[in-house]
Amino acid sequence: MQSFDDLALAVASFGPNNKVIFDDLGLPSIMVGVPKMTYADIITGGTQETLPWWIVDGVEKEVIWVSKYPNIIKHERAYSLPMVDPKASLDFDAALAACRKKGNGWHLNQNGVFAALTLWSQKNKTIPRGNTNYGKCYTHAHERGITTYKYQNYGGGRTATGSGPTTWYHDHSPAGIADLCGNVWEWVGGFRLYNGEIQIIPYGNSMKSTCSMAAESTEWKAIKPDGSLVAPGTAGTLKVDLKTAGGTPQIGISLTNVSSGDQWPSLPFKDLAAVSGVSIPKILIAMGMFPESSATYGGDRFYARNDGERLPFRGSSFGNTSHAGASAVSLDHPRSHVSVNVGFRSAYAELQTED
Repeated sequence: MQSFDDLALAVASFGPNNKVIFDDLGLPSIMVGVPKMTYADIITGGTQETLPWWIVDGVEKEVIWVSKYPNIIKHERAYSLPMVDPKASLDFDAALAACRKKGNGWHLNQNGVFAALTLWSQKNKTIPRGNTNYGKCYTHAHERGITTYKYQNYGGGRTATGSGPTTWYHDHSPAGIADLCGNVWEWVGGFRLYNGEIQIIPYGNSMKSTCSMAAESTEWKAIKPDGSLVAPGTAGTLKVDLKTAGGTPQIGISLTNVSSGDQWPSLPFKDLAAVSGVSIPKILIAMGMFPESSATYGGDRFYARNDGERLPFRGSSFGNTSHAGASAVSLDHPRSHVSVNVGFRSAYAELQTED
């Protein structure tokens, strides 16, 4: 159709890594190609190994196409479009379903890819700002988006996708990915806490439509301090512990204090530390679960409860103000959580058709 041809031409003008991808209904999403990265691309002193999030069933993918914008939902499917109110108030399973319904290769953006984008921005000195103060940037108040939803009596809230300045894009250019910082937290796939144990889907397999991320799934794996993956519940796996009862989180291999009741443990992400004697593998840094040594973090907050199953959303929201940042992560809610400040983002990779 001519209108879609015109859209494709307009999107191509953003940059060669931007294109329109159509789903099973033939409807468009604006996507940004993210080439496979290595540990060296995002971690000081990292190796040339490809980051695991680009590997599906042992096969490396050259590129993953990430939604340029936080998504909306139409026809029960996720779409990446500019200048719209991002979908919020949906739980993890609803976000996952809206992505997968688009067809083979469509998936909920992986935790590891979100983290890689923020670490890449750190290394390239293009840390994205965003809507972190009810329609404007908390640290740069002159930077504003177009309000699409007002929260209570604050005068602002969510803003139209991509309506902010280029500093709200991950590479500080129109070719980049918008709104990774602020606006809405984003559910991400392939990672969870289960009774404090850090668990992932190996490695980029959460991109597969047949991958189960259900609470009882046997595809979840735990991580040892040497970076190896083992069965959940294995002794000596990495966990989020609390320094004191209800106190600040830390990374350990056992639980000395467990959150309960109305406790919401948190600390600045830059201050997250390991228990003495516990090694931190590079995969944990690449997951955005431990500070990178040369990165510059602001108030980006790390929230985590270590009781029950906790599913992550990342990037902070419009109301996080001094605690906001692209590296912020929340691990203090169950998969059933819904809120006006939590949305999602789909991604796409060319995968073999699954039977």
